[in-house]
Amino acid sequence: MVNKMLFVKCLCLLLAVSANAAGVEKSEDRRGEPLLVMFWNLENFFDWKDGSGSGSDREFSSFGERHWTKSRFYTKCNVIAKTFLWMEDEYGRIPDVAGFAEVENMFVLNALLNSTALRKYDYEAVHYDSPDPRGIDVALIYRRSVFMKSVSRPVRVPSRHGSGQGSDSYPDFRTRDILYVALQRVQGSDSGKIMHFLVNHHPSKYGGTEVSAPKRMAAMETMVSVCDSVGLADIVCMGDFNDTPDSPLFDFSGRSLVNKADSLYRKGEGTIRYRGKRDLIDMFIVSSGIAGKSVMEICMVPFLTVWDNAYPGEKPFRTYSGPRYIGGVSDHCPILLRIFPDAPE
Repeated sequence: MVNKMLFVKCLCLLLAVSANAAGVEKSEDRRGEPLLVMFWNLENFFDWKDGSGSGSDREFSSFGERHWTKSRFYTKCNVIAKTFLWMEDEYGRIPDVAGFAEVENMFVLNALLNSTALRKYDYEAVHYDSPDPRGIDVALIYRRSVFMKSVSRPVRVPSRHGSGQGSDSYPDFRTRDILYVALQRVQGSDSGKIMHFLVNHHPSKYGGTEVSAPKRMAAMETMVSVCDSVGLADIVCMGDFNDTPDSPLFDFSGRSLVNKADSLYRKGEGTIRYRGKRDLIDMFIVSSGIAGKSVMEICMVPFLTVWDNAYPGEKPFRTYSGPRYIGGVSDHCPILLRIFPDAPE
């Protein structure tokens, strides 16, 4: 009987040591994995309440034109969370940082992080209200086990007239703030290192190029100014820039910034689809120190696309088709930036 008990104790001890060793090995392996940074325009991610704010706030409410109900809102939350889990299956880990465009407020972010499968993870949200007339902002979430927030602030895009052709053809405008967040690594060999993130949603082409291009130039100049103020550091700019990489707006000559979307654009890849043609307007722009050890991808998540009945191929699965609710998430595909500890072979 004594020998049997001794055997059981030894076996339990052996299993405990083996499990601990496996855990150490897994932790060491994870330190060698790339960081995953995601960006996604969530297309009108409003709550279902009419806060008597913008016209869009009333439109996307239970009694508004869209009949945006609590049930539909939480369905969207769950599919967004499912996308994060798909990325964990596909890439081996859930995104460490994610930037969003077209979010209404902190309530929708808290609902996403606390009422879905993402509640099992240690995400923290950063959001500020902006002067956008539609009431949509940018936001960022990060994992507390990977990063600690050092500083965050909204950066106002100045309302001004341009200096070139068409500079007097548009009025002063209000648009989304740029979100600046500095995060400090809390694990691995890079512990203590600070990374700088800028989340963008630049003005659309509404009104035509002559009218809208100076607005996007103002937003781009503001973003670049923040990057210049940071200096030689690890910088990740992400966002919906509402223009393609061949635009003169993305001429970063003389600056240590690299557009990671260039090669994808030349291959004909895109994050949106209009009349059967893909366009790439969601991008990562990074500092030169990150450029050589990072890879940008457009995530073609199976349950986020639907067959295009008008043109051959698939398109992003939107929440609404015109005024009709169809149950998707967004007209944009999410994008992902993998940042490797060392340059990929």
